Amino acid sequence: MNNIMFQGTASTVGKSILTAALCRILNDDGISVAPFKSQNMALNSFVTEDGNEMGRAQVVQAEAARIKPTVEMNPILLKPTSDVGSQVILNGKIFKNMCAKDYFGTKAGLKDHIVEAYNKLQSKYDVIVLEGAGSPAEINLRENDIVNMGMAEMVDAPVILIGDIDKGGVFASIYGTVMLLEPEERKRIKGYIINKFRGDEKILQPGIDMFYEKLQIPCLGVIPFEPLKIDDEDSVTERFDRKAEGDIIIGVLRLPYMSNFTDFTVFELEEGVSVRYIKENEDFEGIDLLVIPGSKNTLKDMEYIHNSSLKAGIYRAHRNDIPIIGICGGYQMLGETITDEKGVETVMNSINGLGLLEIKTEMEEIKQTTQITGNIMLEIPFAKKSCNLKVNGYEIHMGKTYLMGESTPLIKLQDNRLDGAINAKKNVFGTYLHGIFDNDELRKQILDNIRKKKGLDCNNNIDYAKLKDMEYDKLANLVRKHIDLEKIKDIIYNN
Repeated sequence: MNNIMFQGTASTVGKSILTAALCRILNDDGISVAPFKSQNMALNSFVTEDGNEMGRAQVVQAEAARIKPTVEMNPILLKPTSDVGSQVILNGKIFKNMCAKDYFGTKAGLKDHIVEAYNKLQSKYDVIVLEGAGSPAEINLRENDIVNMGMAEMVDAPVILIGDIDKGGVFASIYGTVMLLEPEERKRIKGYIINKFRGDEKILQPGIDMFYEKLQIPCLGVIPFEPLKIDDEDSVTERFDRKAEGDIIIGVLRLPYMSNFTDFTVFELEEGVSVRYIKENEDFEGIDLLVIPGSKNTLKDMEYIHNSSLKAGIYRAHRNDIPIIGICGGYQMLGETITDEKGVETVMNSINGLGLLEIKTEMEEIKQTTQITGNIMLEIPFAKKSCNLKVNGYEIHMGKTYLMGESTPLIKLQDNRLDGAINAKKNVFGTYLHGIFDNDELRKQILDNIRKKKGLDCNNNIDYAKLKDMEYDKLANLVRKHIDLEKIKDIIYNN
């Protein structure tokens, strides 16, 4: 098997992004390559062409490899629904909701699914780049491990360990990780990479030399820290704390169970546009557009809004005629009520929404997972020329929304269903369409309306797909310059 696996000393050390980098580098070199992560825990997910749900990180990696994402790249996705439980997605479909203890006891029975998914990929591609999760040194989780060394054993993969020097103590974290492994597991580690380095590498070199005397494991690269506008894996992203300094500020509610914040990555590529994740009442100050994002637990996030200062900020923004858009769970929260009599998300039977749209939502046990295309049915005042505009994206939701009163449907889908709703004043709308801002023309209309209000230049035109691809090239070029690629290829082919 031609494969290689990135494992890390901890979460957020750069496993996902370096997997994407190697996928693009190998593809650039004419090698057929695909990513694989057996188990991913994240609230960011995606729907494939055949209606299967998978983690966004593997979508990014597939895009970097210039291939279509398929559920075999991520056969198990865990979507947290509480501090101790998750919805388990197996092969793209809901398996069941499980607490951590029950899932831990179930993992051994999932190995066959993992190996089957891996073998399907391995039969189609020359090289598989695997990604671990967290750290292999989490010794309390080693029994029935299916994502780190347990996964490496299943497919006999060599391992490169990644350490994050930006956190501090990188040599200690690498050393400690290796020493906590079993002797046979240590043999799998063929080298390590130091990630997110700032400064002069010559100053670091003596440490690398001394480290080799302690552990005869070679350093295969030191990757400089460089901000990249590429989707993050999950809610541990650093982007939530970035300062919003653009001429235009897109406000996004920072909710406890927020999902698919990747819906807003595209705004970060727009010149002069910043995204601010709103946690407090004062964070609403100066925003030009307010977005209520998707949620893995809509009723609990709605309860959080009612019990926090966010509610007052939302109503103040509405009174000040700031456009408000709700995506998926955010769409449901804009309505009058959300009911969950079947206990799909929570034991809470019903909760009042924000009342900014005349709609009501009833939770259902069947999850809608579909890639969709449609046309906007009317002109949105804060998105001129939007009438009949074609948009596409994907649905991931468990619930049916009913329009009432003066609410008007927003989008006619290709299967003749209607999606979304807009209020009578047409300054609040909601949709189930994830990725709606990725549509270049609609996003331009929304931003140009804000630019005109603020006297800014409206000649900005970006092709999101092209810019996203350029970021993958930028990542690949950065990593290629700072790793021992020939040694890594030798590990892949001659391990």
